[in-house]
Amino acid sequence: MASFVLRLRVSANSFLSQYEPIALLVAPLLAVLAARAVRSFVGILHERGLKAASIGFFMSCIKLVPAVKSYIDAEKQKVVDKLQSGGRSKRKGWRTELPRSGVGNGVIDIMKEEKKNDAVWQGKCSGTVYIRGSECEGHFSLINEACSMFAHTNPLHLDVFQSVVRFEAEVVSMTAALMGSKEKVSGGQICGNMTSGGTESILLAVKTSRDYMRAKKGITSPEMIIPESAHSAYDKAAQYFNIKLWRVPVNKEFRADVKAIKRHINRNTILIVGSSPGFPHGIIDPIEELGELASSCNICLHVDLCLGGFVLPFARKLGYPVPPFDFSVEGVTSISVDVHKYGLAPKGTSIVLYRNHDIRKHQFVAVTEWSGGLYVSPTMAGSRPGGLIAGAWAAMMSLGEEGYLENTKEIMEVSKKIERGIKDIPEIFIIGRPDMTIVAFGSDVIDIFEVNDIMSSKGWHLNALQRPNSLHICVTLQHVPVVEDFIKDLKESVNTVKQNPGPISGGKAPIYGAAGKMPDRGMVQELLVNFMDSAC
Repeated sequence: MASFVLRLRVSANSFLSQYEPIALLVAPLLAVLAARAVRSFVGILHERGLKAASIGFFMSCIKLVPAVKSYIDAEKQKVVDKLQSGGRSKRKGWRTELPRSGVGNGVIDIMKEEKKNDAVWQGKCSGTVYIRGSECEGHFSLINEACSMFAHTNPLHLDVFQSVVRFEAEVVSMTAALMGSKEKVSGGQICGNMTSGGTESILLAVKTSRDYMRAKKGITSPEMIIPESAHSAYDKAAQYFNIKLWRVPVNKEFRADVKAIKRHINRNTILIVGSSPGFPHGIIDPIEELGELASSCNICLHVDLCLGGFVLPFARKLGYPVPPFDFSVEGVTSISVDVHKYGLAPKGTSIVLYRNHDIRKHQFVAVTEWSGGLYVSPTMAGSRPGGLIAGAWAAMMSLGEEGYLENTKEIMEVSKKIERGIKDIPEIFIIGRPDMTIVAFGSDVIDIFEVNDIMSSKGWHLNALQRPNSLHICVTLQHVPVVEDFIKDLKESVNTVKQNPGPISGGKAPIYGAAGKMPDRGMVQELLVNFMDSAC
């Protein structure tokens, strides 16, 4: 054995003696760098696909040419300016520093004057405002008074503002009851907290799932899998919390494809996601099947009920066919519910719920070594507006179950009426089979974004969607008295585009259409970032 090793050593030295020492030193380093480059390239291919990766590489290369980069930047700025629609000029004259002398109570008159510049939103917006009537009467007036009464409070100070602490606990418990907390299968430990909105609720659920799975299974390179219809808040969570995100195409019915999700699960998967319903098309994902998958793989399942939380429980009681969606489904570990949508609470109120306290504990942040003392916080914000919590409690208590049942009956009937109205327009079709109060529609014969521009000229504010190109309206109580106007204006807009195809002056149809067809999604992302940078 010793002689064999000696012969091997002599042979290796003889072979390597023909190379310069510097080459022997540099070659292994270059090999390591090359291996890392190949590994990175293969990873990009796996994650983005050959076509997207190739286009991205090509665009990165041509941007190295200064003249080409300057041209692309100039064209992008033109698009941003078009999207901004004069936003820069509107900012001229905006205050950039404190007035030398305060204006006192006169500030209210200034604000009233400024408010006149807002668009007319009563009955004209998809979603946006969920309470019926104007902001000076009825339910609006009630929650405004509740918010004002507790505007000075902060639940961070548990010992001082005990009323708000109780309000939050009761809002969470009442919402949990709607999500199946009273069902035996739920385990009887449903718990949660109020947040500033659906995005924070989702962020917290993802962060909590990550830390829970790290403690439970030792996962340090977390991944999560979502349908492409899932809310963009998951993309934000993936970026914030360093989680690899797999976005999986939906099936032909525009529901989460459980088999496709299963194919992406591996030893690093911490979380899969379902929506009830999804924001784009108002369609409920197969939560029971996702729950079975999550349970069998011992991973977390979050259900996004930000839109459906205060509709589906009541729609079910009214006799609508609503599939299981809550903690009565085994495998569901967390749920997000917006109170400021169909719960008719003030803006900035949402709930994140967990199946048990062992999971929720991973949401909290506790600090023991701060010179300011011992610190623990339940959500992303430290200080939180107690006025909004009080407003949510007031909304739920004032309406009660009967109030929500009545509201749900109205908006579900209006949604079905809009569906029937769209089916009577031969040039457009409904996307999938809506389960709730969102109706999405597209077209194979006209440019649906041109229809959106015409509707916008009539004062409507609809949501533009992609994959496929379509529009949707999220029905609220604001639409109850104007549903006939919507159907009439939609018919007229479709006929206008059919008879006179082509973009209207000032319309955004060409931008939406071009963005959808642009193969370099990185460039689309840059356009969005530049637009946001100029808008803030």
